[in-house]
Amino acid sequence: MTVITRFAPSPTGHLHVGNIRAALHNWLWAQKSGGQFLLRLDDTDLERSRTEYADAIRADLQWLGLRWDAEAKQSDRFALYEARFEALRASGHVYPAYETQQELELRRKILLGRGLPPVYDRAALTLTPDQIAAYEAEGRAPHWRFKLDHDQPIVWTDLIRGEQRFDPKTLSDPVIRRADGSWLYMLPSVIDDIDMGVTHVLRGEDHVSNTATQIQMFTALGTPLPAFAHEALLTGSEGKLSKRLGSLGVAHFREIGLEPAAIASLLARLGSSQPIEPFADMQPLVDSFDFAHFGRAPARFDEGELATLNQKIVHLLPYEAVATRLPDGMDGQAWDTIRPNLETVAGAADWWRIVTGPVDAPAPDPDDRAFLTRAHAILTDAPFDADIWRTLTHALKEESGRKGKALFLPLRRALTGLDHGPDMGQLLPLIGRDEALARLRT
Repeated sequence: MTVITRFAPSPTGHLHVGNIRAALHNWLWAQKSGGQFLLRLDDTDLERSRTEYADAIRADLQWLGLRWDAEAKQSDRFALYEARFEALRASGHVYPAYETQQELELRRKILLGRGLPPVYDRAALTLTPDQIAAYEAEGRAPHWRFKLDHDQPIVWTDLIRGEQRFDPKTLSDPVIRRADGSWLYMLPSVIDDIDMGVTHVLRGEDHVSNTATQIQMFTALGTPLPAFAHEALLTGSEGKLSKRLGSLGVAHFREIGLEPAAIASLLARLGSSQPIEPFADMQPLVDSFDFAHFGRAPARFDEGELATLNQKIVHLLPYEAVATRLPDGMDGQAWDTIRPNLETVAGAADWWRIVTGPVDAPAPDPDDRAFLTRAHAILTDAPFDADIWRTLTHALKEESGRKGKALFLPLRRALTGLDHGPDMGQLLPLIGRDEALARLRT
């Protein structure tokens, strides 16, 4: 069996961190299994779906390195939904209902007021022909519900949550089609999963009850069930559901200079028993991905942890991986020198300005002026090679008797304008003799 997973976002907005995690996990499972990863745009909501959102979703997935094997749009598949709907109608698995939204809401409030679950009472199934005719004479068009089989318990073994059981009597018959003929999520999703051969449906735990009703739709359409996995939802670092998570997406991550590998490293294992580690390459994440590692406890997303991972990954990146994003003139030697001091690749530009100048160095202390003048003289005459920093500081130490901070800090300040930074033994050759001499003039 070829494993086929799918990521099915609605192009009604941008992807947020929860969406990204679901896409990543579906991609990882397909990659590990040697299967296929599909992108399906669930755009049945024609009024809210936008081309620009669809384009943004594609761009986000590509930036994250999540390539898909095939793509489909639900808006291109309405004829298929119509055919399957008519088959379900003929078999008695769907039925029309004429209640208005206001009437349904009133019933819901009454049930809740009585302390009862707000389950639809199937009143539409008892309508007489005369009642239906009266509704239609009013201009009411029916919406359509899927009729759950109350005599068939709903049971499946979830790949994350274990055995799941639902009594269909406790569930409302889901609305699958609006009165205007437009489709809701439930039935088209099942039809597409069947038609596309999806073998694994991986999504958030907020879909568990949807899965319960969709299982009966799979059965009604005469097809075997895919495997289901429902992962715990993300929470904020404060330990509770955070609205901020809904606003964190690829645009935000790119804006603050994060690497796709950092996002993947965090989200691939967040909520699992595996350690979160920095991986510059996706393959270890593919190889180690397993539903058995995930539990039902909420998965806590921490931007600080993400920033730390990003820093560690930047320190691992070879020059070839970042060359096109570095300032003009910055070569592999310079990258290797500056890289250990970076939090983001974009930060290399700030460090490169220290190399190329000019630098805004503080005025030296009066006690350091003669010391820097002597440094200028030594640097003028010494061989300017890879050991120039060692040569310079050794000579100054012998002549002045300085050591430690008193020896190194005045030089670093004069040459870089900073109290800390890259190894001066590596940085000074990059600065060059002429520029270094200019900075040492007091």
